[in-house]
Amino acid sequence: MGNGQVTEPMRAGHSGSGLLTVAAVPIGRAEDASQRLGAELESADVIAAEDTRRLRRLAATLNVRITGRVVSYYDVIEARRAAELVTELQAGRDVLVVTDAGMPGISDPGYRLVAAAAAAGIRITAVPGPSAVTTALAVSGLPTDRFCFEGFPPRKTGERERRFADLAADARTQVFFESPRRLAATLAELCRSHGDDRAAVVCRELTKVHEEIRRGTLAELAAWAAPSAPGNPAHPAGASGASGASGSGRVRGEITLVVAGVARAAVKAAAREAAREARRAVRHQAGAGIIGDV
Repeated sequence: MGNGQVTEPMRAGHSGSGLLTVAAVPIGRAEDASQRLGAELESADVIAAEDTRRLRRLAATLNVRITGRVVSYYDVIEARRAAELVTELQAGRDVLVVTDAGMPGISDPGYRLVAAAAAAGIRITAVPGPSAVTTALAVSGLPTDRFCFEGFPPRKTGERERRFADLAADARTQVFFESPRRLAATLAELCRSHGDDRAAVVCRELTKVHEEIRRGTLAELAAWAAPSAPGNPAHPAGASGASGASGSGRVRGEITLVVAGVARAAVKAAAREAAREARRAVRHQAGAGIIGDV
């Protein structure tokens, strides 16, 4: 160890079990893959992939030869397959988990397997890499010192309204994933909860050929994304290729939405006002008590 050479990490987990590796894969461009990802794809005994066909296409693009067994690992079968993979790990086989894009467990399958492996005392490591969450945050131009990742907003209207109402007063920058079909409705709902003038950024097809990063207020972005916006494919004029900075709402592809937190000055002002109200209420109650004693 004293010769300055870097040694390979121990491949086995505790008590002779295999090693579980969760690996980030590119969110758009295959050339963003790390050399270590290629090496892990070649050496893993078992690869659990959200989409096995996409995995094989990625391996071919990277000129990587997969020698291990490939199994599917998507949301519908995640719980059952997690138990099977823990058995593989306990038998001493190394398991690699990959999703279609980004890091397993981040709005993608992976959490259940990691939790089960941790409970079984199996060693877990990760191949770091691309993530739409941090990529969108980095290019948004919004504060990055404090943020929260909310994944996909709830589908049910009542749950969405409650979630957005809670987040409206949060000072942290907020990152969401959203379907392009629901983006317009989500932006309109955020206008009602957060206010029309709250700053936000829609990141579409990050790192891909048709990447688009659109900044504005929630009201401006909601108008751009609305099906009735000129240039939107759902608009009667959409098929003609109408363009323009205010109406190019051809919302397709993978969407990551970044929304500014409530201004910190506003948070402090609200806190001061709440404190003043509390003091006034205490004085009023004290005054009422004194009058009642007379």
